[in-house]
Amino acid sequence: MTNSTSTLPEWKHLGRLAQSAASVTECTQDAARNDRLTLHAAGIDADLRKQRLSNEALDGLLELARAVSLEDRRDALLRGDHVNTSEDRPAMHTALRTPAGAGLASFEPHVQAALAGMHKLVDKLTTGELRGATNRAITDIVHIGIGGSHLGPELAVRALPGTGRFKIHFVANIDGHAISTALAACDPERTAVIVVSKSFSTLETLRNAEAARAWFLERGFTAMDIARHFFAISANVQEAARFGIPAENVFPMWDWVGGRYSVWSTVGLPIALACGTKVFADMLTGAHQMDRHFAEAPLTENLPVLLALTGIWNSNFLGASNHAVLAYDERLALLPLYLQQLETESNGKSVRLDGQTVDVQTMPILWGGVGTTGQHAYHQLLHQGTRAFSADFIVAAKPDHHLEDHHRWLQANALAQSQAMMIGDEQPQAEKRVPGNHPTTTFVLEQLDAHHLGALLALYEHKVFCQGVIWGINSFDQWGVELGKRLAGPIYQQLGGTAVLNQDASTQHLIGRLRASQTND
Repeated sequence: MTNSTSTLPEWKHLGRLAQSAASVTECTQDAARNDRLTLHAAGIDADLRKQRLSNEALDGLLELARAVSLEDRRDALLRGDHVNTSEDRPAMHTALRTPAGAGLASFEPHVQAALAGMHKLVDKLTTGELRGATNRAITDIVHIGIGGSHLGPELAVRALPGTGRFKIHFVANIDGHAISTALAACDPERTAVIVVSKSFSTLETLRNAEAARAWFLERGFTAMDIARHFFAISANVQEAARFGIPAENVFPMWDWVGGRYSVWSTVGLPIALACGTKVFADMLTGAHQMDRHFAEAPLTENLPVLLALTGIWNSNFLGASNHAVLAYDERLALLPLYLQQLETESNGKSVRLDGQTVDVQTMPILWGGVGTTGQHAYHQLLHQGTRAFSADFIVAAKPDHHLEDHHRWLQANALAQSQAMMIGDEQPQAEKRVPGNHPTTTFVLEQLDAHHLGALLALYEHKVFCQGVIWGINSFDQWGVELGKRLAGPIYQQLGGTAVLNQDASTQHLIGRLRASQTND
């Protein structure tokens, strides 16, 4: 059994520093410390100066990173070692965005072949060379996936400028309203369906795909017709074929890429369709530049490392139990949801790599929102609530519209909110007081384009990995999501009329209540 991180002298030293930590405002008065917390990587400017972090605490965190061999663990990740120990496989999402000729020999041929096939499909659909069963050009894409197969592509499609050639309809939830609404907006003769599931056994994805197939059949299409309208991204070609999708319409997913890290692969097909292959390539380039920074920058200047360390300081030593992602750009409205999955599914763990229970807090609750709308809602809690929190602000320097006054007000509000969280307001009336002293980081993107979005997402991926190393957990498995899936099976059968056995009193009552409604119908 290995020692827990909390037993390290570096961890205990940080605990002592936290007991007398200066306020955020006091910390910002140190010019040398401020210089250390102003960073630039892959086109992203990061201002960490509003962190409640002194020079001494920063040094202590860097010593902690060295004590857990963070640089060695980073190198192991990037060279393809089996860092996903519970599943005995590498986590090589960085290989998906490595330029041709610069990747690892064991991964690059597979990646480049898959991307070439994806580009070929995009070109054929865009030019109309590939058409539907009735020889009409495809105009609508119904994208069916869930979790990592869904959140990244939808975020990027909504954030980046589209070509207007295709309309993408994203479907994830098993709620019938989701697939019904998407299909109702489409013409089957002009619609293609992309089914994304590594195993081709994901419940929600398969049921929605079956509903889409039935929709075509009900409108006179044959099984052979459907084969011209359906595509899959999966590691299970055989199951896709049983569903009716020919092998030539199946793009690969690999077990060395987790779903929440897969947007860089052919899972990004809807991004290439909606925005163009050049935009998708730019997104990969931005991510790769962040990879190089992560791989090469010393710890003292390494943005993902310092972002991870400030998060450790806030959550483990200053008691911040939740972290808010505040995107001051309407196009990033889905970013908090994307990061919620990336971070909490990766690091929401209570078992160390050695199988022992962790003895420190791991991932804080992550949530957030967009723009000034949150200022008229949950910012009340942020400014005057009782919970300790940290926050990230994301701002674009340049807008993609000509309403300069709007954009200036948007930027002014972002900066004002981070400032208010730092300085607070000591009003004489108690109900008007704002305590302040909340740690925040602000990221400035020159503009929100594919390059900067790719760099931003890669930054958070590497932050997640670094924190997992420090906590001593595996950031690349997600066994905790399995129990609910197993329990849902028998409940589904019991809702359909089978005997209700081996259920707790509450669940048994709720099954009866829902079955009674079905009977009344």
